[in-house]
Amino acid sequence: MKITAKGLIRASGPAVMIAGLSYALVGVFHPPNVLSAVTATPWMVVHVLAMATSIFGLIGLAGLYARQAEKSGWIGLAGYLLLSLWLALILGFAFVEVFIVPALATSAPAFVTSWLGMFNGNAGEINLGALPVVWTITGPLYILGGLLFGIATFRAGILPRWAGALLAVGTAMGPLAALLPLDYEPKVAVPVGIALLWLGYGLWSERRAMRPANASGKALLAA
Repeated sequence: MKITAKGLIRASGPAVMIAGLSYALVGVFHPPNVLSAVTATPWMVVHVLAMATSIFGLIGLAGLYARQAEKSGWIGLAGYLLLSLWLALILGFAFVEVFIVPALATSAPAFVTSWLGMFNGNAGEINLGALPVVWTITGPLYILGGLLFGIATFRAGILPRWAGALLAVGTAMGPLAALLPLDYEPKVAVPVGIALLWLGYGLWSERRAMRPANASGKALLAA
């Protein structure tokens, strides 16, 4: 089987679909950011999904950008870089929440409470250094990156345009989470997850559409 750049780009579609589905599920099922929740199974499952969002998102987003790089221009490049940086930072936080925070919930509850304070607004007694600043930076990266990449996707018209519009609108809605009760804040992620799932399907379906076309061409040549 011959591996081509176009084939790799289209094959990244399932990675985007996994990232989008994972992110939507994170938004739906994210438990409260309280000490009693970090040792429960839902906490582990949701943050493993958050890691999957980052890992598959980094792979799939590269394919999405490469597919429309020529037409998306500097807006698409800027959006791609900002979203990729956001995913990389989120991966680090999710790793801590899967492998470190649950283990310290009993032995170092003050640290865990301070860690959760970055997300629930209740500052703890432990100084976490630059971590709260880094977490604060992820917000603008997410909003601006998603907005730019969504606009670029809509303008390029190669992948589903309304999926790009949903990505732009969904990430722009990020600040609205601050107006919602803490239990409902993660739900703002659901439209963005759907948009990524939609974009991934659009990229993957291009690959599927090529197969019948190639088969028809070979049949004509054989005749």
